Amino acid sequence: MKQFFLLTALALLCFTCEQEEYTFGEITTPQNLTLEANISGQTTDAPFGDGSGQVVFTASADNAITYRFVFSDGTEEIAPAGQLTKRFNQIGVNTYGVTVVASGTAGVSTTLTSEVTVESNFSDPEVLAFLTDGSSKTWYWAADEPGHFGVGQNDDNAELNFYPNYYQAAPFEKDGAEESLCFYQDELVFSTEGGSLFYQLNNFGQTYFNVAYQDVGGGSAGFDFCYDFAVESTPQRVQLAPAESFVVDNGVPGQTRGTNLVLPEGSFMSYYIGATTYEIMSVTDNRLVVRAVQGNNPALAWYHTFSSTRPTAGGGDETDYDNLVWSDEFDTDGAPDPAKWNYNIGRGSNGWGNGEEQYYTSRADNVRVEDGKLKITAKREAFGGANYTSARLLTEDKFEFTYGRVDISAKLTTGGGTWPALWMLGADYATNTWPGCGEIDIMEHVGNQQDRIFSSLHFPGNSGGDAVTRGTNEEDVAGTFHKYSVVWSPESIRFFVDDEEYHTFTNSSSLPFDSDFFLIFNVAMGGGFGGDIDPAFNESTMEVDWVRVYQ
Repeated sequence: MKQFFLLTALALLCFTCEQEEYTFGEITTPQNLTLEANISGQTTDAPFGDGSGQVVFTASADNAITYRFVFSDGTEEIAPAGQLTKRFNQIGVNTYGVTVVASGTAGVSTTLTSEVTVESNFSDPEVLAFLTDGSSKTWYWAADEPGHFGVGQNDDNAELNFYPNYYQAAPFEKDGAEESLCFYQDELVFSTEGGSLFYQLNNFGQTYFNVAYQDVGGGSAGFDFCYDFAVESTPQRVQLAPAESFVVDNGVPGQTRGTNLVLPEGSFMSYYIGATTYEIMSVTDNRLVVRAVQGNNPALAWYHTFSSTRPTAGGGDETDYDNLVWSDEFDTDGAPDPAKWNYNIGRGSNGWGNGEEQYYTSRADNVRVEDGKLKITAKREAFGGANYTSARLLTEDKFEFTYGRVDISAKLTTGGGTWPALWMLGADYATNTWPGCGEIDIMEHVGNQQDRIFSSLHFPGNSGGDAVTRGTNEEDVAGTFHKYSVVWSPESIRFFVDDEEYHTFTNSSSLPFDSDFFLIFNVAMGGGFGGDIDPAFNESTMEVDWVRVYQ
């Protein structure tokens, strides 16, 4: 019957266009369609697989050009060669309907429907707890953060594929522009019931569309634009699944949590890019960072940062910290002022917890005040069982404080493997074991990324490689003094280079950043963050011109 109507239509077309010539090939219908499902890890003792939920489907038919798979979980995929790997995410043993459509020439097709029963046991209860607080939680764009919205490359370049290296929005960049007026109003609600996760987007009738999908929104602006667009008004079930992106393949701790949010077909997280799977890069009680690959352009990955507190433009932390309470101008040559500074000596446990290679000393070869500058020098030399020496100063028991602004003028080291840091540690670390005590890294630098500055926060659930870290590019950090600053208040912790803010973190009473901290200045060698040490490295010095604390 399909062939009859098709041939009739072609005949009419040729009759009305007698001056044109059309040549059609033979119309063939796929025949002998078969479907095979191989469940990962399936054995006699594990009939539903190894718990990964992964199934390899193989379809085959005579005269087929391509195959389309349609699943009862609301997803579908095109597989021209007939083979498709699919991961089912619903927890437990579940049976799914599978329909394969084999297409031949001129659009004719043959369909086969089957079922597969498979087990998935992936879970991430901490994500569930963070997203919902055990019941329901609303999330908003973290619009006050630089880079809360951005895009980067999606490929196997491990140096660039885990952050939005192409574009990062400035704080409140989308606020007030006619084309993006709807952007920051969205509310993303995650809830839980019976251990299942649900998602609902409240977009108040409008959605911000990527220009490549403007036709979905019914518009033609030619650039990203807010169009009237209704979304599902009831919570939709969300699946958690293991992430399998290029970032996961990097194998670098802290770059991704390794968990995907798999939304139902048609759902999305505020900005429409044709994606329903969002990789969780990091999540805490009040901050969520996700990554999603653009549906029609897999070379692009978009990054979204959300907060559980709606930020207000111009309404951020305006605490006025302008009363100088402590400083060191390093005006007296010799050893650092003993009334202000202590030393850490030795190699510490496991290289101070990071696998570092240096032995810390208080020798003038490694630490001294000279020409109005504090100088901490890392050297290649055999000492105390290590191959490198350096120094680490701290104000523990001499100056400790809660909240304020810290400004430090410093010139950094060079050389692969060097790791200078200007940072703070919770003063109760002896009884409140790290990361419970909290850590605020005002400035970290590694010689293997010479033109990049980092700031980090370590606390329970986000420590070590999972710390909340941001970076910014800065030229000539070893040849020129730059000012590195943090403004720490009950509401936020904000980081600056030369008074330019690049990292904002929302503080709260549930975090350890509400009690006394002390300052630490050091230069480490190697370790988990410092990386490989250049075999040609001999020595390098970090210089600090002054440090000032205001409250």
